[in-house]
Amino acid sequence: MDSRYQEYLSWIALKNVPGVGNYLYKRLIDRFGAPDAVFNAGKNELKSIKGITLKAVDGIISCRSCSCKSFDRAKTELDIIQKACFNIVTMNDPLYPCLLKHIPDPPAFLTCIGDLDNVYPCISIVGSRKASSYGLGVARELSCDLASRGFRIVSGMARGIDSAAHKGALKVKGKTTAVLGTGLGRIYPRENRKLFYDIADNGAVISEFNVNTGPDARNFPVRNRIISGISTGTIVVEAAARSGSLITARLSAEYDREVFAVPGSIHSFKSMGTHDLLKHGAKLVENYRDVIEELSHMVHFEKFCNITLNSDIPNNRHETDLNCVTAPLNEHKKSICNSVKNELFLINGNEAGPNSAAAPRKSCTDKYQRAILKIMEPYPQHIDTIIEKSGMDAGGISAALLDMELNGIIKQSPGKLFYIIET
Repeated sequence: MDSRYQEYLSWIALKNVPGVGNYLYKRLIDRFGAPDAVFNAGKNELKSIKGITLKAVDGIISCRSCSCKSFDRAKTELDIIQKACFNIVTMNDPLYPCLLKHIPDPPAFLTCIGDLDNVYPCISIVGSRKASSYGLGVARELSCDLASRGFRIVSGMARGIDSAAHKGALKVKGKTTAVLGTGLGRIYPRENRKLFYDIADNGAVISEFNVNTGPDARNFPVRNRIISGISTGTIVVEAAARSGSLITARLSAEYDREVFAVPGSIHSFKSMGTHDLLKHGAKLVENYRDVIEELSHMVHFEKFCNITLNSDIPNNRHETDLNCVTAPLNEHKKSICNSVKNELFLINGNEAGPNSAAAPRKSCTDKYQRAILKIMEPYPQHIDTIIEKSGMDAGGISAALLDMELNGIIKQSPGKLFYIIET
């Protein structure tokens, strides 16, 4: 068996072990270096990892023979990936987005079509799926200007602002990355099929989900952490008060990345979310110079030999490399986090696909949400505690917590602490 194939097989298999979610996966790799080393670790070594459950320990140990269900499922998935000619970029790969490694729960690996690199700094542009002509025009203009000046434009390939952002970068032959809430084998929305391949030819389309994963509602908030995590900052062009784009903005603030907002009409409900961000400290954006000025301390411009950005930026503000984004949240970013959390009761619109309805989804209908409600205390609990008490897989619990937050059942405090909202 090819060594590379075996390596990828181990990465996928560890993800399939019950109880191993993104938080725990990162801790395991930080401790042992690679999945093969995790599978070979002793029981006591595994039990010493923070947040690990006995279920996860037993699951890892049971996979040492490579004949368990986790490896069987991994082989099926890897064969699909290879047959489709997609690539796998693991957390240990130099092509893995460097900023994404710094978030608490990065995906252990990404499936990818196109080319990823860490040469161009990333900036995400997000907003309403039902955007106005004003919003679409602004998104395209900002994307064109930033892409032509050396930024890789990141968005979610959704209708509206996302699509306009990608197309703006493509127009000037710039780099762009689409982060999907589906697998690479399920292009969504369907009308973006051509855009999917255009992006792959001029950047990359990436996903953390299995190739044939469809547009499940809970996956879209989960993917937003990648959009935020991969980027030096997030620009929200148009967003209603309860827009899913505000999740991306909140996460950007939590990750200590810059948050930008484009002002709109005071009479438009599509600008309520962006105006609220501005009230709580987001940087107002009128043109690309506003973005470059704010990000200059995070971008090492000497990397871009063919890009002339320094004329737009004071000479003393471009000394920090892309990896150095680890400072604690300042007060205005905390304010953004808290403000947005109060607005996130549901995802507005239909981006979440056919499984979402126009009306708010009924809450607490699945097993993960019911398990969470049974173990919640009257005080905030850390996500690791919730996962451990539930005895269920971390990925399902994390997705359920996001879903419950969007539906106004629970709230999240800084530090990944969750509590039930009193009614």
